[in-house]
Amino acid sequence: MIEESTRPWGRYEVLEEYPTHKVKTIWVTPGKRLSYQRHEKRAEHWFIVAGHGEVTLDGVVRKIGPGDEVSFGIGVAHRVHNTGTEELIFVEVQTGTYFGEDDIIRIEDDFGR
Repeated sequence: MIEESTRPWGRYEVLEEYPTHKVKTIWVTPGKRLSYQRHEKRAEHWFIVAGHGEVTLDGVVRKIGPGDEVSFGIGVAHRVHNTGTEELIFVEVQTGTYFGEDDIIRIEDDFGR
C-alpha cells in the first residue's frame, strides 16, 4: 500500500501507482457522498465491490450495487453517494497523465471544501 487517507465521507487506500495509472480502494460511509467534481488530467473506472448507492455523471443519476462498473472520461462531472446502510466499497482505476489530489475541481461539496 502506497498511501491511505481518511476523508469526511469515508476513506481510501492507494494499492498501486504507475506512470500511466493509479489504483485505489474507496470506502464510502452510509449516507455520505463525495464532492461533485471533475478532473483535467485523468479518467476513472470504478468496480463496485459492496454496498449500494447512486452515481451522478454529468447530471445523470443511476443506481449502483455490487458487480456494477462505472467509467467516465477526463472532464466528466461525477459523484458517488452511499444510499445504503452499509459501506459502499469500490475499486477505482485512474488513467491519464497526472493523479494528484490537486486535480480535483469541486463543483459542489457537502463539507465546504
